[in-house]
Amino acid sequence: MYDPLRAKVRIVLYTAIAFLFGLGLASGLGWTGVSHAMPVLREDAQVPATAVQPARDLSDAFVRLADVVTPAVVRIESRRPARAVNRQEIPAPFRRFFDIPEGQGPTPPPSQGDIAGGSGFIVSADGYILTNNHVVEGSDEIRVYLADRRYYIAELVGNDPFTDVAVVKIDAEGELPVMSFGDSDAVRVGEWVLAIGNPGFGASTQLDYTVTAGIVSARGRALGLLNRDLQRVNPEVAGFAIEDFIQTDAVINPGNSGGPMVNLEGKVVGINSAIASSTGYYQGYGFAIPINLARRIMQDLIEYGSVRRPLLGVTIENVAAEDAELYGLPNVSGVLVQEIRDDGPAKGRLEPEDVIVALDGEPVGYVAELQARIAERHPGDEVTLEVYRDKRPVEVRVRLDEAPINNRPVRTAERAVHAEEQLGFNVEELDEALARQLDYPQAGGIIISEVVRGSAAARRNLGLYRNWKLVAVNDAEVRTPQDLRDALEDVQPGEIVSLHLVNPAGVTRVVNIRMPR
Repeated sequence: MYDPLRAKVRIVLYTAIAFLFGLGLASGLGWTGVSHAMPVLREDAQVPATAVQPARDLSDAFVRLADVVTPAVVRIESRRPARAVNRQEIPAPFRRFFDIPEGQGPTPPPSQGDIAGGSGFIVSADGYILTNNHVVEGSDEIRVYLADRRYYIAELVGNDPFTDVAVVKIDAEGELPVMSFGDSDAVRVGEWVLAIGNPGFGASTQLDYTVTAGIVSARGRALGLLNRDLQRVNPEVAGFAIEDFIQTDAVINPGNSGGPMVNLEGKVVGINSAIASSTGYYQGYGFAIPINLARRIMQDLIEYGSVRRPLLGVTIENVAAEDAELYGLPNVSGVLVQEIRDDGPAKGRLEPEDVIVALDGEPVGYVAELQARIAERHPGDEVTLEVYRDKRPVEVRVRLDEAPINNRPVRTAERAVHAEEQLGFNVEELDEALARQLDYPQAGGIIISEVVRGSAAARRNLGLYRNWKLVAVNDAEVRTPQDLRDALEDVQPGEIVSLHLVNPAGVTRVVNIRMPR
């Protein structure tokens, strides 16, 4: 007789047995694994806020400083004309890389040279900008890029290789953000500073602004960099180089050159200028030009176009321990006079073996400090020197003369800039000889002859390729350089230009580039 209850029990029993059998089989085959519970993550502070409040306050100060200061920091691109390459200067195995036929002398430089870059900062609402001399020296075009992505062709107002300071000017619409000047003489070893730059290394690695923090490690560093550079140009004036750098452990790299070093009040106390490195990149030491010296140089460059450099007329060196003992100095500090120029203002006032220990009541400890202090004066100023002579202090007054080394700088060349140069490339006509050299099936048309490093054309991910033939711009066919300029004539800043190209194998490609603002 069928019993429904017993049937249900059997079904449940068989189901349980089947489940246990399947579970065992799955475990044996490794189909099951250990189940992990989702961990509970902690989000509570493990250090009391009061314990780290000083560090938090310093961090907030850095943030506020960066927000306030960076709008006045600019990126500078300077184009330097290319130098002709002489075949005889190049080792024979490498001459083929320069496309110089055997027996040929110098080749003409390409139409554009290299692009150098650095930083600068705006110091006045009418567009004056301070930067390093080495950022703009030798350029025939200087572009300044602002924080709002506008750019301007700048005028080189003046540059000074003896201090590595330069001034450029832009004519910009609207009110410009400006930096505030501090007092570099008041900078103390150990105080916090920020080094700010705007290197802008291209679209793929945008470094439009960099802010690094550190402390002032030392003052009065003389590296000999400017002296060595001037020695190669004119040994007679090399001794006039002034190096009184502020040293910091804030990271300074080549693209930061010319940017401001600011204190915790947001005031500029130096111009980022140099690094001590065997590789050319940061290795723990950065150096800045004291802003008091740079300010004095800037004033002359703006007023006269060159620096009216004061002259004391002595040859000097740092005091050593033996000198201090021999001349009765209270400590090992000061500047030992070695020679007096016959035509200098110190003649008859200072004597060889005088030790200068103070200028206008302020102690002087080393050569670079005295040079920088003198450089902050003007020709015709009278200064009071405290010197040790015959083991006793003596006051000497000297009226400064003007050093006979000042030459007016070469200003930026005024020239028309073609539209393709604004995009960052040049073209040349594809004649019979060039077509054979590049394996084009026939002559005619124009090819990309050069792409300028750092330009809009070079910053595209794929970029333009040299020696590709340019056949059309937007919808307009181009066969001559003038066709190209006509096609670009009505393109406005910010608009996109489509360049249609083909290579000798017939491969085509399109490169879209935005016209720089």
